[in-house]
Amino acid sequence: MQTPPPPSPWQYKPWWCQPWSIALTGCGTILASWLVFHRYWLTGLVALPLGAWMTFFLFVWPKLMVESGLLEANHGSGERPHA
Repeated sequence: MQTPPPPSPWQYKPWWCQPWSIALTGCGTILASWLVFHRYWLTGLVALPLGAWMTFFLFVWPKLMVESGLLEANHGSGERPHA
């Protein structure tokens, strides 16, 4: 018998909070700032907070959710964690 895959924190999030939508929104906003203003410094000011936001939600938050044990506690119960 195969063991089920470990739960993913992304299965508890809506479509607009999935990795692809976070990356697309962040990169699209940075690109748009360059296309509109053509200024490195302004694009950098846009890219810094968005880069931090994307890094947190794409790498740090999923790791914290897995390490917290909230996903295993709710896995199989049909319950959604309070994220």
